Amino acid sequence: QVQLVESGGGLVQAGGSLRLSCAGSGRTFGSSVVGWFRQAPGKEREFVSRFDSSGGIRYYADSVKGRFTISRDNTKNTVYLQMNSLKPEDTAVYYCVVDPYGPRSYWGQGTQVTVSS
Repeated sequence: QVQLVESGGGLVQAGGSLRLSCAGSGRTFGSSVVGWFRQAPGKEREFVSRFDSSGGIRYYADSVKGRFTISRDNTKNTVYLQMNSLKPEDTAVYYCVVDPYGPRSYWGQGTQVTVSS
């Protein structure tokens, strides 16, 4: 069993920055695919960013490429999402996930990010 707790969301003006954190317990991220998804009101959940299983390759959605950076601290079993140059369309609930494409995925409770124009 894996527990994921996100933090760092909030209200920010367009052009601002936020840093999300996702602390995991119950299992180390180690060789798992770990990343972030988001869901805006009235829309489906969408991919934002992730590491591959080795933790050495980062992937980003086109909509956030160049503005968001995913990182991790294995000593703390924590994954981060640095979000810069935020836009109103980035407003969503952001979810941390382990093994999103596997037979058993684990999701956090989500953290709200609101970007005002």
